[in-house]
Amino acid sequence: MTEPVVLVDTSVRDGTTVIGLTGELDGRSGPGVQRRLMDLLPEDGRVLLDMSGVTYLSSAGLRVLLLLHRAAGGRVALAGVPPEIETVMAATGLLDLFRVAGSSVTDSSVADC
Repeated sequence: MTEPVVLVDTSVRDGTTVIGLTGELDGRSGPGVQRRLMDLLPEDGRVLLDMSGVTYLSSAGLRVLLLLHRAAGGRVALAGVPPEIETVMAATGLLDLFRVAGSSVTDSSVADC
């Protein structure tokens, strides 16, 4: 059994809250990740979610991302989305809700999100 998703490298850069995820975002880890993400959501300002460490995304993980998008009023960008996860998100239409800032979290992607 793999470890559930954990939040890593939470920081603020240029007014953007950067949150890194690693592991599997599924029904087992989803509720805890959702609570943590909502707690980290700034009242105003942008969020950049680094998904480069996410190895699996289930429908429960898609739900977490949708709820994050709604709670943030669309102020969430994604970076480092693995190709297989990007394919699933695109097929469901969820990818269209997010700005995709690039393949990794860099200063330029933070500024562009």
